Amino acid sequence: MNRRRLIASLSVVLGSVGLGVLTGSVSAGIAEQGSGIPDVDPHCAFGSKTAPVTMEVYSDFQCPACKQLFKTTNQPLMDNYVNAGKVYLIHRDFPLPMHAYSRVAASYARAAAHIGKFDVVEQALFQNQEKWEASGDVKGTVAAVLNAADMKKAQTLVDAKTLEPLIEKDKQAGQLIPVNQTPTTVFHCKGQTYPYAGVMNYDILKQFLDQLLLQK
Repeated sequence: MNRRRLIASLSVVLGSVGLGVLTGSVSAGIAEQGSGIPDVDPHCAFGSKTAPVTMEVYSDFQCPACKQLFKTTNQPLMDNYVNAGKVYLIHRDFPLPMHAYSRVAASYARAAAHIGKFDVVEQALFQNQEKWEASGDVKGTVAAVLNAADMKKAQTLVDAKTLEPLIEKDKQAGQLIPVNQTPTTVFHCKGQTYPYAGVMNYDILKQFLDQLLLQK
């Protein structure tokens, strides 16, 4: 299937839905083929599957820009859109080869997700990014926020590499977009997709989501 992506400035795409001039780049709206988003790990997806907007966020725990996106947008996005049934949020692991410990961090975060502790581990990894990046002690960072029983469960999953295929599926999905940097967010709404590369601050994200939600 040949799908040409017409790369334009974000101002062009957002301007088409009534927003002002911004910086960044996004693929113009592209018709989706079929329904649903493939290969979604439900342990790393939040909100209602029937929400009018789906956001896939391709992220690397060792990426400073991903940390910035998490710190500036995650909580208000969850409070105002995900928990309100307006956005279905999917975390996608996309560890970059230039980051020595990002794959390890993804493995622990994925394991934490499967024992119901994704949010606390995600926060610990991003908030302490500089520390574990310098020391390589991803395990210690995770252990500091999990009790002994939960850490044992997570470590068992990491050691068994049970969840590694799920991380690989995320990477393969990202390569098809293609994801060339992290974070990359792919918005799905009313049969169209809008991939955006880079950090979008919450005020701009709010405007974009509100305009998508208003589209007929």
